[in-house]
Parts: sequence; structure tokens; C-alpha cells
Amino acid sequence: MAANTQPAMQLADYLEKLPGTTFRKLYQQPSTAFAIFRRMLPHLAKTIVMRMLYMSGPMSLADLDAWVKPEAKRQKDQMLSTLRSLHIVQISAPAKDKTQEVQLTTNFRTSMRLALTGGGNHNSFGVPSSLTVPPEIDAPFLDRYARRRWDEILHFVVSSVGFKSTATTAAGGEGGGGGGPNKSVRDILIAGRLVDRRPSGSVGITQAGFTFLLQEANAQVWTLLLLWLDAQDADKNAAVDTLSFLFMLASLEPGRAYDTHALSEQRRDMLPALADFGLVYIPPQKRSMFFPTRLATTLTSGASSGLRSISDGVAAATSAARSSPSSSAHQPASSSAGSGPLGGGSGDQPGAVVIETNYRLYAYTQSTLQIAVLALFARLTMRFPDMVAGRLTRTSIRQAIQFGITADQIIAYLAAHAHEQMHRTAALTNKPVLPPTVVDQIRLWQLENERMKTTPGFLFRDFDDPKEYHDTRRFADEIGVLVWSDDKKGLFFASKFEQIRDYLKSRKKAE
Repeated sequence: MAANTQPAMQLADYLEKLPGTTFRKLYQQPSTAFAIFRRMLPHLAKTIVMRMLYMSGPMSLADLDAWVKPEAKRQKDQMLSTLRSLHIVQISAPAKDKTQEVQLTTNFRTSMRLALTGGGNHNSFGVPSSLTVPPEIDAPFLDRYARRRWDEILHFVVSSVGFKSTATTAAGGEGGGGGGPNKSVRDILIAGRLVDRRPSGSVGITQAGFTFLLQEANAQVWTLLLLWLDAQDADKNAAVDTLSFLFMLASLEPGRAYDTHALSEQRRDMLPALADFGLVYIPPQKRSMFFPTRLATTLTSGASSGLRSISDGVAAATSAARSSPSSSAHQPASSSAGSGPLGGGSGDQPGAVVIETNYRLYAYTQSTLQIAVLALFARLTMRFPDMVAGRLTRTSIRQAIQFGITADQIIAYLAAHAHEQMHRTAALTNKPVLPPTVVDQIRLWQLENERMKTTPGFLFRDFDDPKEYHDTRRFADEIGVLVWSDDKKGLFFASKFEQIRDYLKSRKKAE
């Protein structure tokens, strides 16, 4: 496959573009079926799948409607659309003499049952190593290793605007040495348009790169893995095996040693690249074993669209396992003293930024990473041991816009990192967290150069009759992909086309 030149897609977008034959191969592995069930499905879809898992045959759509409240019809339609796009269920074509039926696809049902009940010799969940584990390799060691690898990647993205920072060097393990990610990782970041090469030969952050910094931990990891997958010149069978191995990795126990020889040759060749991302650790003296890190567990952790602090890419993986003490009096109680549960790194402190109505900005942080992000859109003028101060200016905002960062992204970042005192004041006065004058001015500075917003998608027109148009438009609206429509001209614009295409095909067959 050729390297992707478009902004990085998320896992859901990537999977929706895969053909049904690919899913049938993926679902031959119980770990893949279980990972997609955990990672990709909303709560309603999980409930329906579990109720259908041990059914002896298909059920009618009318019976499925009885399981859902009438006011939740839209959620049910979106749920079915998700299950169909992931080839978890198959629905019979509509016919005049028979009601439509729905059932789980054969491979998914078989593998999901194996994942829940065990059995078989598929080794889909890894083979533990029988060798003696080196005593220095323990959970804190692997946490430091994963944090260093991940911070090197984040620092490279942020430092592409010219801010000089050093990655954490206290981590154990091989490689890195605080000098940034390996060349292969840097090439992936450039190919995925998270950073761009400038005419001068330097690299600079893009809009996709700034969005990457604000993503959830699992979204960040999957963004890089999908870019890596797209950059490989592999045939379709190899791509399927690669994706299946990533899902298997997410199901392994962090910190436990697994046998490398139990993997296929292709999967063994993937391990060095995964080590560059901090997902696995390979002991230099015992390359016949590998250790999944806590960062690998984010591959199937719950997805969310909320924003996180930029160094939570690793911290989120272990937030449930440990808790960090509060820091000094200058930091809010919600901030970590160090860098989150992995500890000791150059982490980000959420709730550390104060913004005033005169555009002055103060950030109570020692994190070089967070300071570098602030430098993308603010003019920093003073730095103290535990605080930086600066100002939002027309020049600094326009410079950020030239990097591809949008006003909404800047506002979202400031809101996600606002000091707890700002939240407390907003709650008492019933006002927004950020001063409205600042929010409006940031947007006005962007509007000086931008007067139009583009939305990628597909235009549907030339329907056979008005009924076909209205039915298809209603279906697009129910599954949540309708962007714009014109009933007089009989055309509409949708953000995705796969489910609409399948819907139109099923209509043609039923006629």
C-alpha cells in the first residue's frame, strides 16, 4: 500500500473501508473479534450482540424493534449501521413474502464465543514465555520505557515549530537516548501529515498534528499505527495479519513475558517497529521474549471524543492502576506532581492555564511539552521555575493558523487545560470558563484569512423518483451522516457513502 497523503484517519474510518473478505479473515482470530467488540461498539450494540451471541438462528427485525424503546429508534438504526459496516451482523434483503432477518456473521460469532469461553489451539491471546525474566524488567521499568518512547514522539511533533526541548532521558531500555524518535517513526509522522516539510528543509506542525496532540490516548496510538500500516508496501493478506496482530497485542497482559518464537515470521518482524512506539519492550540479551507495555492496553480501551491533556497518551493507560499526589500550592489539586501515573517524565498538567480578559496567559507547569504547545499560539514572555507567562496576540494566533491550527482547536485546548479556579468562578457566576471576549477575538483573527469552511463528503443526486430520494435522505439522517440537503432539487450531501450504497443496493434487489 502506498503511504497515505491525507490527514490521519481514525480506526473506525479505516475499518469501514475494508471489504467483507478482509473482515472474514480478521474474525478468524478470537482476539480480533473481542478487541473490535470492546473498542468499536457503543453500549447498545454490545448489548444486542451479547443477546444474539448464543441464538440458534436468525431473528426478525420486528423482534429486534421490540427490544428497543420507540423513542430510541434513531439510536437503534445507527447501531445496526455500525454493526453492518463492521460486518458483525448480516441482514437479509427485503422481500414481499418474508420479513427481514438479522444474525451475527459466522466467523464473528464463532470467535467471540471462543474469546469468552476459551478452548481451541489458536494461540490468539499469545503464548507466555517459559524463560527466566531478567530481574531488572518490572512494571516501573516498562512504564519508564513506554513514557520515554511516547514523549519522544510528542516532543518531535511539538518541536517542529522550532521550540527546543529535550525528551525524558531517565527511562530504562534501549534506543532513543533522549534524541527523539527513530528515523522510521519520523518518516511516518511526515507521511501522515502530522508534520510537514517546509521549503527551507525544516518540518512544521500541521492542523492534523495539533489535533493529534489533543486526542485520547487510544486515538493517538491508533493514529500512528494506521499510518504505519498504510506506509507498508505489503499485500492484502499481510495487511490483514498486521491488523490482527495489533488487536492481539491489545489483549495481552502488560508486563508479562511472551514467547517470540510462537509468532509467525511476519509478526516477529513487526516487533522492532512496535518497540519504537513504546508498545512492546524487547530485552537486548533475550530477544526470544517480548513484553507488552501499559501503552498497548490503550488499543482497546474505551473510545471517547473528549479532549485530554497532551501527555495523557501514556498516563491514561495506567490512571486506573495508580494515583499521583497533589503538587505544590501553585498547582490545582487535579494536577499531577510529575507527569501522571507513569511518573517522572515531562508530562502535562491539566487545569494549569489561566487566561484573562486582557489576553494575558499564565500556565502553572514545569512541562517542556506543554510550554511548547502554548508557544504554538501564544507569545511567551516570562518563564519561572513553575510558571510561564505570555499573551495571546494577533500575530501569535495568525502564526498558529499558518501552521494549520484552527481557532476552535486553540479554544478547545485552553478550555481543556483551564485552571480549576476558572471553572469554580464560572460555576459561581454562571458564565463560560473562558472569557467571551477572548474566545470571540480568537475566532475573529482567524476570520481575517478564512471566510469558508469545507466539509469532505459525497453528493447524491439524480434519483429515479421523489420517493427514492426522500427514503434515502431519511436513511442518511438516521445513521448520522447527512450534512446538507435540498428537497426541491432532490439532492443531498453526506459525509460517508458506504452504508448509503448498501441501502440503495438492497432497495434495488427488493423491487
